[in-house]
Amino acid sequence: MTAMPRFIPVDLSDDASFKDGFPQEHFTWLRENDPVHWHAPTPSSPDGEGMWVVSRYEDIMYVLRNAELFSSNTGGDRTGGGTTMKDERAAGKILNYTDDPHHRVLRGLVNKGFTNQTIGALEGELRRRTNLLIDAFPTGEVFDFVPAFSRELPAQAICIVLGVPQGDRGQLIDWIDKGIAGDSQNVMAKEFYVKIRDYAKGIIAEKRRNPGDDILTKIVQARLDEEDGRALTDEELVNFFVLLFPAGAETTRGAIGGGLRALIEHPDQLQQMRDDPALVKTAVEEFVRWMTPSIYKRRTVTEDTELGGKTLKRGDKVTIWEMSANRDSAIFDRPFEFDVSRRPNRHIGFGFGAHVCLGAALARLEIKVALEELLRRIEHFELAGPAVYVPNNRLLGLRHLNLSVTMKEAKT
Repeated sequence: MTAMPRFIPVDLSDDASFKDGFPQEHFTWLRENDPVHWHAPTPSSPDGEGMWVVSRYEDIMYVLRNAELFSSNTGGDRTGGGTTMKDERAAGKILNYTDDPHHRVLRGLVNKGFTNQTIGALEGELRRRTNLLIDAFPTGEVFDFVPAFSRELPAQAICIVLGVPQGDRGQLIDWIDKGIAGDSQNVMAKEFYVKIRDYAKGIIAEKRRNPGDDILTKIVQARLDEEDGRALTDEELVNFFVLLFPAGAETTRGAIGGGLRALIEHPDQLQQMRDDPALVKTAVEEFVRWMTPSIYKRRTVTEDTELGGKTLKRGDKVTIWEMSANRDSAIFDRPFEFDVSRRPNRHIGFGFGAHVCLGAALARLEIKVALEELLRRIEHFELAGPAVYVPNNRLLGLRHLNLSVTMKEAKT
């Protein structure tokens, strides 16, 4: 009889547990032995509370499909809630911290700005900007791909979509980077979160004075028909900005940087893409599955229920780990193999259901354009040392990725 592997606890509420990337071995054990696991409180636990950790794909899908039982807002006798481990006072006020019908109303204000058609119209401009970034690569010298490319392209893209001046993106990205890497029980350290909120107040005032053809202007001018046609409050407008800009700038950077690293580490996959450029469509989805930049979401139990043979009490915090779901062997053949031709690929790297990622079309376009232009113009990639991860338990991203490239000779 084979002995059950020994459980080695990992404090999932501690950002330090993610300094070398996602703890895959821990979650493999959980999926196989304790798929709905009680994570007891630790000194790092927000609000001093424990939480349920859900690791299997099908259980996670059950949670995502049942918003009545598992709320993005709150549950029980809580005064806060939301979708992060820490109870947030903004629960019920920010798009991703709400349930339907209010969630549907708020999402409707920005949906049109993120449709496939609207985002597709940006492709030419994104391709132009991508090539300008590649032009600046130092041929034959080691450089950091993160600030040179994978951080820059998504930031430029979300600036276009929201109507943020490109000259402001460097400061905003710097605040986001420092905030995410900071020592805090929040996703972003308060000092830098406040800076972004203050910036939001200024640009919202500017959009009122000088409207533009962008999503932020549309939100400023919007009226909530379901609530007597009122305009959004300043707090609601700021909340939209502090959700949309960091989400657009940060998550795709992880998929591009981490995906390229995987491609370089799997030269057979890189060659497949060079031989068959049409594989870019499936490669984009594999980049997202492989990295799953938004690692987990939190829900709150609204009434006593059962999941995976465990009794969950009203008000309990439940964390669902999409990265774990995207390595579930019950769903994915060879889940730990990077395969740019993977079909089917039922990943939930963009979430699922009512709260599916608003910017999924933009993210897919950015990754597609980046892949196509990098492979078209670069003959050889060489990693120069290990990747350095951002130590954050919510967002899986690379802080540094040193490499060198050899450019293809320009055709005359």
